Amino acid sequence: MLSPARKVFAPALGFTVLALLLIALFVRLGTWQWHRGQERQAAASRFAQGADRVLELGTGDGSDLPLYQRVRVQGELDGAHQFLLDNRSFEGQPGYEVLTPLIRAGAPGLIVDRGWVPFTGSRSHLPDVTLAAGGQLELTGRLAALPSPGLALGRAPPSAGAWPKLTSYPDMSQLTVALGVPLGARMLLLDPASPLGYARAWQPPGLPPLRHFAYAVQWWSFAVLTAIMWAVMSRRPPPVAS
Repeated sequence: MLSPARKVFAPALGFTVLALLLIALFVRLGTWQWHRGQERQAAASRFAQGADRVLELGTGDGSDLPLYQRVRVQGELDGAHQFLLDNRSFEGQPGYEVLTPLIRAGAPGLIVDRGWVPFTGSRSHLPDVTLAAGGQLELTGRLAALPSPGLALGRAPPSAGAWPKLTSYPDMSQLTVALGVPLGARMLLLDPASPLGYARAWQPPGLPPLRHFAYAVQWWSFAVLTAIMWAVMSRRPPPVAS
């Protein structure tokens, strides 16, 4: 009985180049996801630490304080000039977040996110977010940045016409222009215990850290599998002697 010819390791150049490119890509994607997970983990830590104590904001805009720090601030909510932040979901349901300016004496205005309201079924019929005039108030909440989309195409400045104005991922300068009042760089996520808001269950933005770490391991696994596949497919029968 003839024994089968022993295979030799003879990788093809084109296949080797392709495998190296794929491995480099998968390693890079895994590293990116791992760094994203570390960023989310740091944000979660800041979020937890921000609840430790409540600081007086005074006349500042909070830009010198850590994100998610809980603060106490005084002012008057401007219920006549509110924004509805579009494309926001809560427990899987579409809707808006209600952004209400807090007017402060001798200080920049502060956008207060009062929480989420459901989509009415038509953007021509916006939800009623009427706020009765209440004079000077004392509010507590967390300092945060305005949400931002993954792509610039998701942005839309405040709409023209009547209030409340519909907007999608605006920056603070666009809200300032629409309102005509200087605004601070940060906004306030109104405490869930406040009776002046809507549905609120504030969390750090983005995916949980473990999700990013899992994606990183997945991409690195693809790199290992590609290397194994290259090694296996590069073994071939020796050339037949003439």
